[in-house]
Amino acid sequence: MDLYLQWTLGCVAAYLFGSIPFGFLVAKSRGVDIRQVGSGNIGATNVFRCIGKTLGILTFLLDLGKGLAGCWLIPWLVARGFGGGAIDLPFRVACGFLTVAGHNWTIFLGFKGGKGIATSAGLLLGLAPVACGWAVLAWLLVFVATRYVSVASILASATLGIVAWPLYFHGHGWWFPVMLDVLALLAIWRHRVNIARLCAGTESRFTFKRCVG
Repeated sequence: MDLYLQWTLGCVAAYLFGSIPFGFLVAKSRGVDIRQVGSGNIGATNVFRCIGKTLGILTFLLDLGKGLAGCWLIPWLVARGFGGGAIDLPFRVACGFLTVAGHNWTIFLGFKGGKGIATSAGLLLGLAPVACGWAVLAWLLVFVATRYVSVASILASATLGIVAWPLYFHGHGWWFPVMLDVLALLAIWRHRVNIARLCAGTESRFTFKRCVG
């Protein structure tokens, strides 16, 4: 019963923590509803474009930290509340995934959130740092070549899904790379509108100029 309660509390806490819409709150501090400008997304890219570089970077770091805390701090705090002890990897993965889900479908904004790239990166940094490094490298190379944040994020997610198997199958078994593949597919699916715009030739390249409206 204690283990069941620990998992329930951990997952609920992770989802609620992940639901904190940092991009929305950062933009509101400047009197802007980030959902009404630019792409309408609450993530760091839209904040960077429409509010400013400093607040965009701050939003990215907050969302990144959210993913990292979701798979490390929250499981640790919940475990301590139940008397401490070892925290197994499945519990960390579950809490991390619920943190990403909270970001993507935040209860505080009518279950409409961001795409989860920064939060997923924080989760990967905490649970699979080598795979995270490969994904970041792919993101940087594609972004420099194309200046499309969406394309870079999609191909970084695909890279994660591919490298997960040779990196983690022998150490953790099949379930861990499958979970990383699910995370990658979720990130790609969250970019389905961007994919449609890319196919139509209407996707915007990243620019350091602030958006209007």
